[in-house]
Amino acid sequence: MHIIIVGCGKVGYTLVEQLNGENHNIVVIDQKEEKVKSITDDLDAMGIVGNGVSFQTLKEAGISRADLLIAVTGSDEQNLLCCVIAKKSGNCKTIARVRNPIYNTEIDFLREELGLAMIINPELASASEIARIFQFPSAVKIDTFSKGRIELLHFRVTADCLLNNYKLIHIRITLKCDVLVCMVTRGDEVLIPRGDFIFREGDVVAIVSTPPKASDFFKKIGISTGKIHTAMIAGGGTIAYYLAKRLLAVGIDTKIIDLDPARCEQLSELLPKATIICGDSTDEKLLAQEGLASVDGFAALTGLDEENILLSLFAKKMSHAKVVTKINRVNFSTVLADIQLDSITFPRLLTADVIIKYARSMNESLNSNVENLYKLEDGRAEALEFYIKENSDVTGIPLGKMRLKKDLLICSIMRNSKAIIPGGQDEIMVGDFVVVVTTHSRLNDIKDILED
Repeated sequence: MHIIIVGCGKVGYTLVEQLNGENHNIVVIDQKEEKVKSITDDLDAMGIVGNGVSFQTLKEAGISRADLLIAVTGSDEQNLLCCVIAKKSGNCKTIARVRNPIYNTEIDFLREELGLAMIINPELASASEIARIFQFPSAVKIDTFSKGRIELLHFRVTADCLLNNYKLIHIRITLKCDVLVCMVTRGDEVLIPRGDFIFREGDVVAIVSTPPKASDFFKKIGISTGKIHTAMIAGGGTIAYYLAKRLLAVGIDTKIIDLDPARCEQLSELLPKATIICGDSTDEKLLAQEGLASVDGFAALTGLDEENILLSLFAKKMSHAKVVTKINRVNFSTVLADIQLDSITFPRLLTADVIIKYARSMNESLNSNVENLYKLEDGRAEALEFYIKENSDVTGIPLGKMRLKKDLLICSIMRNSKAIIPGGQDEIMVGDFVVVVTTHSRLNDIKDILED
């Protein structure tokens, strides 16, 4: 496809980086020459220095033949206007990043009235991810499929966990748990394990299950599943606002610490049920005074990655809280893995996942649509949900008889609102939603799971 990306900031760079592996023709636009040069020097993309709202600039970028335009500049209004002009100039689909909370209740209206394919709010997506983790603290990360009925939960094997030195095959035979282990990360390796696989301390395990069955599994292996009741948020930015709103709505006592008096006053008005503290969230005495030692959940959401990492390490040392860390830069992921933070949220990677999912779903000639896509372990694996539109080479055949690609696992089948954790005798049928985890990239259609 011919894709135009307007805005070469962190999100724009990540989009080009991720979409590069999808065999697209990509053109980037930004008013700052150094940002355009940074992308075109590092990645396979054509760059134009100019204003993405300008018809002439869009024309130069090939808007008349474009399939998709993505606007991710620093201005919500510019992104929306860019998409409107693109729709008038060509016949492409358009996606806008809109971050300001004042538009949050109007997103559906704006999308429909302006004819956009999608509006993305990375901060809201991050807040939703953190809220899910706080409601299931045993997990390091949670990805959801089939409108929340199926979950992909990542958790770490600890020394006292029953799974330590335990064979995978015993989960169903001995524990009688209806969950499917689909991936294990051990050091730098990402593994799709077989029945004889033995878990080790430090492994990060991904399981697919329904929420109730996942809770039963965690109880049996000795991992607490209790929800949090109190939360502390360091930093009062947009993610903090969205997160606090979600937590307060489910009855979680929430406290926000921010250094800016004006922002604290604004948050007090927006979130009257939250406790807003005006102070330095990196002040150890202040954190102790505000009860860090007794909180159930802690989110480090300041504007500095280094600050968030140090705050998270301090919170882990001083409390038993579930700790979530916001990271904007993704270049030091191997170092972060060594630090072993509880959970990390990458707002710009969430945005890239959503857009790649949409790009893969645009080809209507395929037998299935990519309904959901998550890049796992820094892109070394993917979890995809396909909707099966019609009969093909994968329907009506027992899974045990399929010639599946190596390092690929069919994790779940959702049929008529019923979740199936599949075995060798189960079959894929038209109308099913099928979740696949693989270390391969660029699966565009369910038929791509088969050996050539």
